[in-house]
Amino acid sequence: MISLIHPQYGNSRHLRVGMGRISWRSWDVRDAQPGVSERMDEQQNQLVDGALTRLPSGCYLMTAANDGVRSGMLVHSVVQCCADPMLICVAARKGHKIDPLIRDSRSFAIGIVEPSDKLVARRFRSTDSVPTEYLSVDEDDPFDAVETQKLVTGSPILMRCMTWFDCEVLRRIDLESEMELFVGVVVAVMHNNEQVQIERDSSLNGLD
Repeated sequence: MISLIHPQYGNSRHLRVGMGRISWRSWDVRDAQPGVSERMDEQQNQLVDGALTRLPSGCYLMTAANDGVRSGMLVHSVVQCCADPMLICVAARKGHKIDPLIRDSRSFAIGIVEPSDKLVARRFRSTDSVPTEYLSVDEDDPFDAVETQKLVTGSPILMRCMTWFDCEVLRRIDLESEMELFVGVVVAVMHNNEQVQIERDSSLNGLD
């Protein structure tokens, strides 16, 4: 038996080789004898966790609006994936209330949330968990009584967040997991209350 990383599922599995057959069996901590094996597994987990903390992460607010309905969700993985044209990639949980708004408007905005901003974290904390149901027009507006404005796409911009990227959706990528990727073309930037509009490259084709 050989322990490898499963090519489809990406997690640790045992590979049985014998009599011309190859089969995968999920590894479970209950399969191991207590003692050294468990301690080694814990050490390995700590090593992986330590490595992952070296990757950049933060707290961001992803917003979208369509047909008079607006919503937002907290996300933690946002990277610039291209400088020219300026593209931003966002990893977000599937099925959240903002999904149909991004789909229909083909746009979103990303704001950087300061660690000290408890209001944004409180208003949108439920969006940071496993999704429940899609947004209803009867639900409370999380932007109510908070100063907002719009840039180019119409996605709501919270003025209390000093940096924003207004984006048109270029690609939406299903990762066959609980997460999906949104690649957006930046069409406007706001930083420290100053705005810049960015002309979109006409050669870029977004979602059909």
